[in-house]
Amino acid sequence: MEIRQKIITFLMFNGKAEEAMDFYISLFEDSGIINITRYGEEDVVNVGKVMYAAFKLNGQEFMCIDSIVNHNFTFSPAISLFINCDSAAEIDRLFNLLSEKGKVYMPLSSYQSTEKFGWVEDRFGVSWQLNLDNLK
Repeated sequence: MEIRQKIITFLMFNGKAEEAMDFYISLFEDSGIINITRYGEEDVVNVGKVMYAAFKLNGQEFMCIDSIVNHNFTFSPAISLFINCDSAAEIDRLFNLLSEKGKVYMPLSSYQSTEKFGWVEDRFGVSWQLNLDNLK
């Protein structure tokens, strides 16, 4: 019997939900799209956009939508997806891919008690903190 994840991160995009999902699932093992429901032809303005989608990254479930309302807010770096990386190669790869066309808040470096850490905002506006802690 599979246990359903109780708390799920929900991401609201402005027309880039599917592109973001495809990018994110390419970064992590045990990842994929669980399901997608799209706006149909009856909604001419939003046809094909993501009404609702669920996907998993490294086995963890996420949900997302393409907002059909123009909001004057987007993602904030006050909430980040925190990734504990297993190797220097993994943190370097993720940092490079996630920061491409995005913003670097903290470059990859050794900070306090961690071997390597970096903080980026990806091209979709989602904030990621990447950590490699092999100093134990």
